[in-house]
Amino acid sequence: MNEIYKAITLVALDLSREGIGKDRKNMQQGYSFRGIDDMYNALAPLLARAGLCILPRVLSRECVERTTTKGAVLFYVTVDVEFDFVAASDGSRHTVKVFGEAMDSADKATNKAMSAAYKYACMQAFCIPTEGDNDSDATTHEVKAAARPLPAAHKPVDGAMESLSADDQAHIRGLAIEVIAMVADNDPIGANQFIAEAGLVADEKVALWSQLDSKVRSALKKAAAAEVA
Repeated sequence: MNEIYKAITLVALDLSREGIGKDRKNMQQGYSFRGIDDMYNALAPLLARAGLCILPRVLSRECVERTTTKGAVLFYVTVDVEFDFVAASDGSRHTVKVFGEAMDSADKATNKAMSAAYKYACMQAFCIPTEGDNDSDATTHEVKAAARPLPAAHKPVDGAMESLSADDQAHIRGLAIEVIAMVADNDPIGANQFIAEAGLVADEKVALWSQLDSKVRSALKKAAAAEVA
């Protein structure tokens, strides 16, 4: 029997008792998140005790220059990474593949993207529960939105909000309130930029879209189409 799955299960068992709390706060948008240092501090002794190594392998890296709403340059990096979870006792392994995305105004975007990839690979492999920078979650950059319409896939879907955690649902509701207010103030273009800057993953975008009524969604679509034209 391969020892790798036994080692992964041992780490997951330890984490199931206490989890890793979302003890850090994004100052721009006010939501809580787990920092990469929190992950390292919690995982290091557990990995050592279980005899489990996690070794990264970068398959690809993409870097795109973006512009903030104030005209400054940001580097937006996406990395495609495989992590080999290796049992020290017999060398058996299981590979986890994830993407990491991050932005930075200097030379830390790749570091942040690697940290994001590691964090979410571990969260999913070990089913880490919520108790309670090299971190892409620590900062929200004000990025000038690309001139393109919202993806057609982002439509209201039954159960979109219910699939998210309680903290993420609260975060999405807060974003929806801001978007609705901006559209009400006749600023749908700013609302589209606000959504683009929020750094939402696909499921979170669908959930946000489901919180907007048809008039707001229509205003956002028309504004996006006008920017393209």
